[in-house]
Amino acid sequence: MRYVKVLKSDGKIRIAMAVTNDLMTDRRVKRHAATLREAGYDVLLIGRNDLKLKHRRHWQFYAEYNWRLLWRLLREGMDIVWANDTDTLPACWMAARLRRKKLVMDSHEIFPEVPELVDRHRVKRVWERIEDFLLPRCDANLTVCHSVADYYLRRYGVEMAVVRNISAKPRTEYPVADEGLLPASPLATLLYQGAVNKGRGVDWAIDALEMLTDCRLVVAGVGDLYDETRAYAEGKPWCDRIVFLGRLAPERLEALTPMARVGLVMLEDMGLNYHFSLPNRIGDFVAAGVPMVVSDLPEMAAVVRRFGVGEVIDKEKDKVQGLVEAVRRVMDRKWEDSDFDEARRDMDWQREKEKLLAVADKVSIKRKTEKER
Repeated sequence: MRYVKVLKSDGKIRIAMAVTNDLMTDRRVKRHAATLREAGYDVLLIGRNDLKLKHRRHWQFYAEYNWRLLWRLLREGMDIVWANDTDTLPACWMAARLRRKKLVMDSHEIFPEVPELVDRHRVKRVWERIEDFLLPRCDANLTVCHSVADYYLRRYGVEMAVVRNISAKPRTEYPVADEGLLPASPLATLLYQGAVNKGRGVDWAIDALEMLTDCRLVVAGVGDLYDETRAYAEGKPWCDRIVFLGRLAPERLEALTPMARVGLVMLEDMGLNYHFSLPNRIGDFVAAGVPMVVSDLPEMAAVVRRFGVGEVIDKEKDKVQGLVEAVRRVMDRKWEDSDFDEARRDMDWQREKEKLLAVADKVSIKRKTEKER
């Protein structure tokens, strides 16, 4: 049963949700904010573009972001501060402590284990120390999958609720494919959607097109290696079969997804963050009825194997050859929309959002109790 929350004259509890990403493309944060608003919370979203930052990379970015975020949070009349990932946690914790507010940590990943930090031992150690000190001091914690939750429980003794990355749209509400997004083509569309960053496997897909002559690759997203990856693609004789769409708004991405013949979810096993990853696009492809090819990593491979919604790349083979063979296996099968029904029943946002609201309500009741003392 949901609790009735009355802390302010308008009857709403105010939550400030902070993230270092561009909010336009961070669907998990926007999905959580929309769910909390529907439940009666007043939610303020703060992203990197809201803070007028001078620095965009390296330690200067994180230092400036947290400094500006802290002052922004101190000016806002919030009841709950909601940190999305470890890189927002210092400012969120300090603001919550100074204003005597409640603090929620939503870990989208194992931040010190991202590929960009795995080999930077001193920097990685700094983020681990931040987590070691701050995570046990949060009033509530949640994350994206059980593997990440188990990791944090073992390392820090912190229990995290699991709210998976799942599309909030049921299949009946998924948009019809928007043919205006892509030029018509007799080629089968292999779709990669997500950040073009280190270890994401976009280069594998580019190389695989040499053997997949009846396919085209569509890349929807940007990232640290976007320009470098485009240049790499342009150097291939088959570059005319590679389309880079750049950053797409969520509604356009939802219209693009059903156009794919195969969804690509490849990650290199570079650190525990990727090893335990359960990306948004797994749920997106399931919701849209698009079979996928995934890396043989625990969380994503488990979904594909359990529900039969695609193929897993054979990790004993060369990564490009393994990708080619997995794509062929998907394309050789006739797929029906009903093939995804069991996975959709499991990956149901209605169940996930109840877990999200349980976290918010638990913290809200703590706030209400303290106000009434």
